Amino acid sequence: MDTEILQKIDFQKGRGLIPVVIQDFQNGEVLMLAYMTKESLEKTIETGKTWFWSRTRNELWNKGATSGHYQYVNSINLDCDCDTILIKVNQIGAACHTGHRSCFYKKLY
Repeated sequence: MDTEILQKIDFQKGRGLIPVVIQDFQNGEVLMLAYMTKESLEKTIETGKTWFWSRTRNELWNKGATSGHYQYVNSINLDCDCDTILIKVNQIGAACHTGHRSCFYKKLY
């Protein structure tokens, strides 16, 4: 882990939250978008499973703790501005709470 890059993440820019794109590490499918706090990012790195901040419940949540549909972290990357995270995961079951593999199943165009 590159601690120098980790120090560059500006959580205050997003009022303590940073957007996180979750992608299947095998086929590149975008599975979901969520938000992390510094604490949830640290727990993700520590446990190897994704942890997020629920903006509706105002609490940390471990993806899969209720459903069993865990996300095992393969890699974590930051964008060029260090204000968005991309996490590639091994997704167990559905990523979406609706039961779909990806949250992006509704085609608009």
